[in-house]
Amino acid sequence: MGRPRLEVADIFCAHGPAYRQARQGHLSLGQLKVMSAIERCRTAELGGHRLRCENDCPTVEIAYHSCRNRHCPKCQGTAANRWLEARQADLLPINYFHAVFTFPEQLRELAYQNKRLVYELLFKTVSGTLLTIAADPKRLGAKIGITAVLHTWGSSLVYHPHLHCIVTGGGLGGGGARWVRSRPKFLVHVNVLSALFRRRFLEELFLAHDQGQLKFFGSLQDLTDPGWFTEYLRPLRKIKWVTDVRPPFAGPETVLAYLSRYTHRIAISNRRLVSLDERGVTFRYKDYRAKHRDRWKSMTLKTDEFIRRFLLHVLPSRFHRIRHYGLFANAQRKTNLAQARDLLHQPPPSLPVDDDATEKASPSPYTCPTCGGPMIVIEVLAPNHAPRAPPPQRLAA
Repeated sequence: MGRPRLEVADIFCAHGPAYRQARQGHLSLGQLKVMSAIERCRTAELGGHRLRCENDCPTVEIAYHSCRNRHCPKCQGTAANRWLEARQADLLPINYFHAVFTFPEQLRELAYQNKRLVYELLFKTVSGTLLTIAADPKRLGAKIGITAVLHTWGSSLVYHPHLHCIVTGGGLGGGGARWVRSRPKFLVHVNVLSALFRRRFLEELFLAHDQGQLKFFGSLQDLTDPGWFTEYLRPLRKIKWVTDVRPPFAGPETVLAYLSRYTHRIAISNRRLVSLDERGVTFRYKDYRAKHRDRWKSMTLKTDEFIRRFLLHVLPSRFHRIRHYGLFANAQRKTNLAQARDLLHQPPPSLPVDDDATEKASPSPYTCPTCGGPMIVIEVLAPNHAPRAPPPQRLAA
């Protein structure tokens, strides 16, 4: 597939410098790094390779390096494929359910001002809710496996934090002595999940407030007072929090391919961009309130507003937005999966092929656009960075 007509990088290169200048001192270091990485991705600034076709055709190409930033639209396809390959061995021959957890819109501003803390609470309370209810003998009575992925956006780039969870349709029961299957098209009732998730999340918020961990700015400054904070959250105890458990996938083989699209999805892909002109940025978005055929629509935002919305979704530094719980928890993953396969009469995954042999036998990752033959590296291109100036010397006393 050829290069999209318009990329997020084009928008940042054309309007990023002015945007940074106008908001100097108001952008985080993380946001500045994301903008810089996307602007430089696959350009001469990062260096690359000069390639020549091994066949008789005279084709010579230049492949520039990727930035590998997790917010870059051009770098996520390769990352998703690597993640998918690493997770193939975890696949069990069972049903998998897709659950989505969202907290109310009234908490979004609080969440944005306390990203790391609130995101951590979201993972903690969602995983705890699923594991607790599944372990209840009156329901499933088993230890399930969960892979949870944080998304912070809606289709129109608005700030909308929520978790997507892939949940095993069954788990280890009886202290690990047997495999307990869920009903074919039912895991647990969403009302039960929603009520426990709401209670636990609000309890954690109150605890964080009592410990002085929450920060409030602008219109939320009054919430530093415990009384005002209690009143602010009181209405949220009475409304239903959106929780959805969707029917199981068509089969285990479709689960990871589906999940890999969620794990490495970013706020907007280059494919959804339509145009950049004097009106701003036009892109396609999905209107979930419309009928299925009419869901995809176009929206135009002023360029500064588009950049602002994109940067809303920059994650805190080193924050893990893909996490595993229960059977898939990293500490006991191998033991749990081996036990599950034994109970499900599934043979263990094949041993990995020797890395050295694979490397020798693997074809060139570069393909000639003219004849389709392999291309070889004939020159390494150094990054095109301006050298740093030496630090200024202190004036003599």
